[in-house]
Amino acid sequence: MALSVRRVITGHDSNGNAVVDIDEVVTSRGGSRPGISSKVLWTTDRSPADNNSDEDMSQRPVNAAVPSGSTLRVIEYLPEVSPRNHRTRTVDYAIVISGEIDMQMDDAKVHLKAGDVLVQRGTIHNWENRGAEPCVIAFVLMDAEPVTAGGNELEIVG
Repeated sequence: MALSVRRVITGHDSNGNAVVDIDEVVTSRGGSRPGISSKVLWTTDRSPADNNSDEDMSQRPVNAAVPSGSTLRVIEYLPEVSPRNHRTRTVDYAIVISGEIDMQMDDAKVHLKAGDVLVQRGTIHNWENRGAEPCVIAFVLMDAEPVTAGGNELEIVG
């Protein structure tokens, strides 16, 4: 896979001047399964976030959600990616950067293409790339309260 993502992280010097702390092409991080490449670009571990630390927050181990925080990642889905039905305890902002993809839910399917934005609110779903080209999506996952339906809390899946 050829997913290449440059991240530029800003901060401040000791005089309070704005500076670039990190400017790099991200190496593979964030786990993968057949047909995807994932890059974690940044995380936060609370809200409001701490802008005073010099720690590279992309180096923290993370799955989907950071309790009380957020995760920024970019994922490339190859055609015919291996399916994985899942639900996280997050609100996800998904921005399709390139390509096309289908999001399959219980009884619905939504086709997304470059430039489309999806707000995923704790629903069970699966990504299906039925096209001939890879699809690249930027995700911001923010910790959320568990979803309840009919008085029952829906389980995190996958």
